[in-house]
Amino acid sequence: MANKHLTIIITILFLSAFATAHEAPAKQDKTATVVVEGKVYCQSCKYFGSWSLTDAEPIPAAKVSVVCKNHKKRVSYYNAFETDKDGYFYAELKDFKMTHYLLDHPLHSCHVKLVSSPLESCNLLSNVNNGINGSPLRYENKVVRGKNYEAIVYGSGPLAFRPTNCGPETTH
Repeated sequence: MANKHLTIIITILFLSAFATAHEAPAKQDKTATVVVEGKVYCQSCKYFGSWSLTDAEPIPAAKVSVVCKNHKKRVSYYNAFETDKDGYFYAELKDFKMTHYLLDHPLHSCHVKLVSSPLESCNLLSNVNNGINGSPLRYENKVVRGKNYEAIVYGSGPLAFRPTNCGPETTH
């Protein structure tokens, strides 16, 4: 009787060891991230009052915010991002969550707003491309892929601050 139990135990151990030795490796999930990119400029005094960015200069270290609201109109994501030396921002929306796959989609729920400019000579908010009210995102069919990483990149803007000292002689 003891011999029969020992045979059953050895068979179970052998089968369980064999089963675990041939398991398929666990599949790594890819992380899909939402990214928003754009540029921030200082609008030329010559085009003050318009949405033209002709002769505009990029602003390094300008700050923009990305605000997303869920389908209940509550803020579900907020973060501020800084532009690089060329006025370009690449805003990776870490921890962005959609509670409803359609209503909370970034194209519908997120906007980019101007926050601040480091230039004393160009730090007034302008509503070029809705920089004050919130510039909507654009789908640009752009994806960045890496090992276990995928980023869907949306565009926004370009946005602009306006100069603080545009006199009548410079706004022809």
